[in-house]
Amino acid sequence: MPSYDHHVFICTNQRGVDDARGSCARKGSLALLDHAKERCFAAGLRGSVRVNATGCLNACAHGPTAVVYGAQNAPQGVWYALPDAAAVDALIDEHLIGGTAVERLRQR
Repeated sequence: MPSYDHHVFICTNQRGVDDARGSCARKGSLALLDHAKERCFAAGLRGSVRVNATGCLNACAHGPTAVVYGAQNAPQGVWYALPDAAAVDALIDEHLIGGTAVERLRQR
């Protein structure tokens, strides 16, 4: 079984248009998932970082949501709101590569 330094789960849940909470998919999470995968590959993180789609993380009201689980000495179980591709880039550059949680994007 492969072992990754970080595992990123990005919500791709789709709720109905009448649901007041909205859904991550309706807020663009599928494009952000693709962007995250492409950026991680381009940054040479293949084999050390795994980016996956996930079902509902029950935080769609915050916009596209991700949670990152990391290696023993890295920030773990960090939840992020990802409003756009720049936020995904910050997550990759600061958290996955730099080892520091991106406080401005964290969900509490």
